[in-house]
Amino acid sequence: MIAIQMPAWQAQPDVWLVVAALAAGYWVAIVRVGPRLASPVQPVVTRLQVTSFSLGVLATWVAGDWPVHIVAEQMNYSVHMVQHLIFAMVAAPLLLLGTPAWMLRWILGAPSRRFAVVRSLARFVPALVIFNLVLILTHWPAVVNAGLESGLIHFTLHAILFVSSLVVWLPVLSPLPEIPRLVPPTRMLYLFAQSILPVIPASFLAYGTTPLYRFYVGKLNLWGLSTLEDQQVAGLIMKIVAGVLLWLLITVIFFRWAGEDQKSSQQINRKRELNRGLPNNQVNIDVPVTNAQGAL
Repeated sequence: MIAIQMPAWQAQPDVWLVVAALAAGYWVAIVRVGPRLASPVQPVVTRLQVTSFSLGVLATWVAGDWPVHIVAEQMNYSVHMVQHLIFAMVAAPLLLLGTPAWMLRWILGAPSRRFAVVRSLARFVPALVIFNLVLILTHWPAVVNAGLESGLIHFTLHAILFVSSLVVWLPVLSPLPEIPRLVPPTRMLYLFAQSILPVIPASFLAYGTTPLYRFYVGKLNLWGLSTLEDQQVAGLIMKIVAGVLLWLLITVIFFRWAGEDQKSSQQINRKRELNRGLPNNQVNIDVPVTNAQGAL
């Protein structure tokens, strides 16, 4: 096994343009649009949202620029898999977390047909269907080979992956009450389904006996792996890394939900204890209810 030298630097002007458009568009929206559309009792944007969006832009840049893009496109399908995971499971949710409700409402043009379409797709079953269709499309050998041989097709596939990932994450991270997040138990079930479904294509890659993507056959490999070995590594990355990320998120949601439920129960108990000490004509029956959606 002979390792190959890192490919020489190559300019990626299309990636720079996308990254610059994301950053500049976000800044302009905050400065020019936010003061008109944001609620007067809330900040236009929070520090957490700015940090999340900035990290999402950074992740997009890392996945799309040298050396990841060059290695993924010319040498290693395993790096191509990492690139897709960064787009779908790192950049997309971070950008969504960084988008205030007023901004997403403005982008979608609410109320509009576009807004109605997104709202109908950002539900449990439609979002899972989108997830599966994009998963099949972006791993189908004929499609992958065509994308690697055509820059336009490759860019289009990445755009489809990116936009669909934003829709798929809406049931978990939506900032809009008009497109509500799933309640925590359903949210965890939704993420669990997403962690199970990729096992099928990952198994074909990890346990395959012949290369599925002819484009990579005979190409130089960054780590000196054979085409089949590199494909198997890609399958393991898809199966393990994606699964770990989703299960970490499920764990976070579970503990936050449990903590909020416990806090709500304590508030109810304290209220009842106070009410029991008051005369009948002064009993306060109001009990605070914790928002079921939670922060994640």
